[in-house]
Amino acid sequence: MNRNLIRQAQELQQRLAKAQEALEHETVEGTSGGGAVKVVVNGKQKVQSVNIAAEAVDPQDVAILEDLVLAAVNDAMDKAHELAAKRMSAITGGMKIPGLM
Repeated sequence: MNRNLIRQAQELQQRLAKAQEALEHETVEGTSGGGAVKVVVNGKQKVQSVNIAAEAVDPQDVAILEDLVLAAVNDAMDKAHELAAKRMSAITGGMKIPGLM
């Protein structure tokens, strides 16, 4: 019985590693300002790109642009975290594994 449990744990570990690797290639997009600022983040929560529409740039009010970028990054990060949690939950059957996320 112990061998079977060890084998299952090893299989789970391999499936989790593959899922984490796959997350590098999946992306989500966060936006703010009605799409004026777009941030693309991969499933490993690494920013891939930032796009800012020209109309969002006002040299007289940089603070607004900073807020828009911050909001778009946070939106993208939240979506990336949800994506990763969904992928890992599908493998673990919803079981919470400390240190996994």
